[in-house]
Amino acid sequence: MLKILGIIPARYASTRFPGKPLVDISGKTMIQRVYEQASKSNLLAKVVVATDDERIFEHVKSFGGEVVMTSSKHPSGTDRCFEALQIVSKLERRKEGKEFQRYNYVINIQGDEPFIQPKQIDILVQCLTAKTELATLIKRIEDEATLFNPNTPKVIFNNYHEAIYFTRQTIPYLRGIEKDKWLNAHDYFKHIGIYAYRVDILNKITKLPIALLEKVESLEQLRWLANGFKIKVAITPYDSFGIDIPEDLEEAQRITS
Repeated sequence: MLKILGIIPARYASTRFPGKPLVDISGKTMIQRVYEQASKSNLLAKVVVATDDERIFEHVKSFGGEVVMTSSKHPSGTDRCFEALQIVSKLERRKEGKEFQRYNYVINIQGDEPFIQPKQIDILVQCLTAKTELATLIKRIEDEATLFNPNTPKVIFNNYHEAIYFTRQTIPYLRGIEKDKWLNAHDYFKHIGIYAYRVDILNKITKLPIALLEKVESLEQLRWLANGFKIKVAITPYDSFGIDIPEDLEEAQRITS
């Protein structure tokens, strides 16, 4: 049995939406909704919020959630996940002694997706084996607006369900077919931003320098591909809804009303 730690990175100082984890959505904060949804997955040994802000830390404690304080200097959620793993493992080792079992995987759960489906986490977990280095979710694209939206990363993968490339462009290009017919002529997939890292791989990728492809596309997962790591992809039928800017709250309020 794999022992898996679910981590929800939560920063207060978001450039586009400061204080985002603590915004109210129909009586509950966003971070509480994410935590409660993630905790419904029976395949996670533990769920913990990893933050760098005392306000978020105290709030998670107030609703009974598990939380750890991490550095404010992390450049990404991946780096924050690695520190949180170290903190949680140290605390558990001290408490459990010889009974302590090391974590095999960490799952990075986006802190701005209050409606994440527990089944999404389960689908990701079910594609993991002891040999899987990294894994993430993808979903079939069903509309042209998404297909040609550069804010929606797309992915192509090989016959072993390993990612070949992630890009903001529409990929693959269908030569000789009009673009308004692409969606009916080929299955396209978008990336759902939840990641599973094997613990030893998480340690390695946090030490990698920024890759050229990552920099030009602004997609962190390209750093891992550029350095030869394999990313398993699992297809989910469930969509994601992230809150990036204050205007997105209107839709979130509508969903919960």
